[in-house]
Amino acid sequence: MSQKVEKPVLQGQRIKTRKRDEREKYDPTSFRDAIFQGFLEAEKDLEQVSKFLDVAGQKLDYRRYGETLFDILFAGGILAPGGAVIDDGDPDKVCRTQVCVFEAEADVVALKAFTQVFVKLIRRYKYLERAFEDEMKKVLMYTKGFQPEERQKLAIITAIFLTQGLVNPTVLSSLFQEHLIKEGIALDFFTSLLKTWLSEKETSAVWAALKKAGVESRLLELMPSTQRTPEHFKKHFNEAGLTSVVTFVENQRSQAIKKELVSSVEKLVNDGDSVKEIIHHVKEQQEKLHLPEHELVVLVWVTLMGTVEWNKKEDLVAEQALKHLKQYTPLLAKLTTSDKSEFALILKVQEYCYEHMVFQKVFQKIVVLFYNGEVLSEDTILKWYREAHSPKGKTHFLEQMKKFVDWLESAEEEDEEEDEDGDDD
Repeated sequence: MSQKVEKPVLQGQRIKTRKRDEREKYDPTSFRDAIFQGFLEAEKDLEQVSKFLDVAGQKLDYRRYGETLFDILFAGGILAPGGAVIDDGDPDKVCRTQVCVFEAEADVVALKAFTQVFVKLIRRYKYLERAFEDEMKKVLMYTKGFQPEERQKLAIITAIFLTQGLVNPTVLSSLFQEHLIKEGIALDFFTSLLKTWLSEKETSAVWAALKKAGVESRLLELMPSTQRTPEHFKKHFNEAGLTSVVTFVENQRSQAIKKELVSSVEKLVNDGDSVKEIIHHVKEQQEKLHLPEHELVVLVWVTLMGTVEWNKKEDLVAEQALKHLKQYTPLLAKLTTSDKSEFALILKVQEYCYEHMVFQKVFQKIVVLFYNGEVLSEDTILKWYREAHSPKGKTHFLEQMKKFVDWLESAEEEDEEEDEDGDDD
């Protein structure tokens, strides 16, 4: 019986490489040289530069070399870590092009024109959006490695990008690096950026963008540590002609102070601390936070009204409100030592009662309580009634107060008559 002969077997195994698995060597230098050649042929005409980039994207790998492409558009060459442009070491080889942000004129008009190169490129190749945002974060971190005039141009064009919505304001977080802050680089950059941004966009829109980016509450951090005080901050931005920045930051600080005070008073009331303890705390905080009395009394009023779950029925809420407020009348009396404070309080009470319908019939009773408790003076109530009331619910509240005001006026007349009789004697 014949035996089956085994077939010969080749030693080793040959693996066929599929074309899609083959990967070209990463070669940003060759990519750069191809871009340089196109820019050279465009002869600094930005319209021709955009046309070249549009066509070149079909041949060159923008996905792979997006970072290199944006390095060139900003700095004119490939950036090394820290911000220097890489030099190949060959004196006969061009390593930097003049078709870039850093070689443009340092004014808004010229940089707006260059912005269109970015706009057209990203509009044509949408996938470059991510690479562009990453590039923005990187170049902002590298600002120390750039020349002062390059930083100035970068600040202006960044403001233009923000104005046009080409980049998210969150990229500004890259400026909050200690190596940029301690030498004043971050502060100077941000100052230049804001000057352009505020000249191109409404102030409210700029602050809204900063708030969305989580940067608006950190502006003081841009000051070098030895100058990180509200006074130095105010001086710097006032001298830079950016008073709106100072106003904004002062408002932010004021809001934070008020929020802190409201929380602390609310806790004391809810914990059942005595009025004497609350008065001591409020006075201590007033001195510490430099809060004007007329603002303080309004804050305390709002806080006191916010600590109670009010009855929905008008006939029951009056008794509930008067009982609650009577307890804290001594506190409010300590905070109305001036006509301005008294007047701020009565206006706030009027607005509160107008905005909370269930309190609309309680206004007169609250005012009388405060009059008897020496929170509001006769003069303040009469001035409010005669000329300085809020238009909110004006007719309703004036009608409510008429009898009490008539009584005050008659008492005032009697006092005047007594004074005249005394003078005759």
